[in-house]
Amino acid sequence: MAEGVEVRGNRVRVYFRFEGELCREAIAGDATPANIANAERLAGIINYEIKNGTFSYARHFPDSPRIKTNTLGHYIDLWLDIKRNHLAASGFRGYLSRVENHIRPRWGNHQADQIDHLDLQSWVQLELMPKLHNKTVREIVSNMRQIFRLYRTRNKTAHDPTDGIVITLPDSDDPDPFTRAEIAQILSTESDRTQELNMVEFMMWTGPRISEAMALAWEDVDLEAGTVIFRRARVRSQYKVTKTRRSTRKVTLLAPSLRALKAQVKHTKNLPPVEIEITDRDNRTKKVQKVRFVFHNTASGEAYSTSDTLRNGWWKAHLKKAGIRPRGPNQCRHTFASQMLTSGIATPEWIADQMGHTSTAMIFKHYATWISKDGPDFVGLLNQALKLS
Repeated sequence: MAEGVEVRGNRVRVYFRFEGELCREAIAGDATPANIANAERLAGIINYEIKNGTFSYARHFPDSPRIKTNTLGHYIDLWLDIKRNHLAASGFRGYLSRVENHIRPRWGNHQADQIDHLDLQSWVQLELMPKLHNKTVREIVSNMRQIFRLYRTRNKTAHDPTDGIVITLPDSDDPDPFTRAEIAQILSTESDRTQELNMVEFMMWTGPRISEAMALAWEDVDLEAGTVIFRRARVRSQYKVTKTRRSTRKVTLLAPSLRALKAQVKHTKNLPPVEIEITDRDNRTKKVQKVRFVFHNTASGEAYSTSDTLRNGWWKAHLKKAGIRPRGPNQCRHTFASQMLTSGIATPEWIADQMGHTSTAMIFKHYATWISKDGPDFVGLLNQALKLS
């Protein structure tokens, strides 16, 4: 019997080494001389194709269990299971959306080893780029790359068709903070949403993420000491610990922030506590707390569940009424960083500490910009100090 063919009982199988693994596949029918001869011819063809790089497992053995577990869809499922166990539900939804809306419909049924770099590049350029933002396309390609990295843990010699695919992002938008005059206009414009005005004043002069401000509780506030502790966030209607360990921080409040909290006392401080479930940093452990939230939605009488509710339910209309150029409420955090930097007093290190970052580079890259009309007259001060008049 020729090499590459074996008989087990009344069945005949071919065996061969493909991508570093010894593979065995049964041939339909009994182990008759004719079937054995067919198996020998097939083994010769397979070895020739493997040697020349033209072998297609799916073409020769379409019903093989190996084929079913070699589809990209199989590795997509494995990858999603891993992500599901490592990410918070809010973060996992983004991965699931990109896979189910873009990756699986196009590539899920393909054999992973048959996905070609040029086909992938064509998909990116002709199908994704015309209808999606560069950032979204980049995330999709990154997810594909991670799936193929998982595939290669089982198929050591397999190629990665995402190699060399680069998605260039446009320059990010600069921070667009509010000036002192705009802050005054926002806070002085008449509104029956007093709690929202207090919340905005607090955010502009403390610099929390919106998710942190929504989750702030009176149990985190010390009005006598003038401090608050940010220890949780509200993300996509779920409570979780802060974004990073460094984001859990105690900050001393500036006068406007403390004033906003004191004004808020009569609205929510004496309300009964509510029980909430908080997801810990491992995204699995749940903790139960009883808290009294500081800021409530005036319209509903309940704590804010999403930033969209704040943005669409009050913020946009209030800025329009105040005659302020439209920006998102996230610019309150940018405003704090920029106003502190522009003061000429606060150091980048102090600003980063207040905002829950370890790197001052993040402050300059993402949050702060110089507000010239609110800054000191450095030219005049230099003229005076250096006697240049």
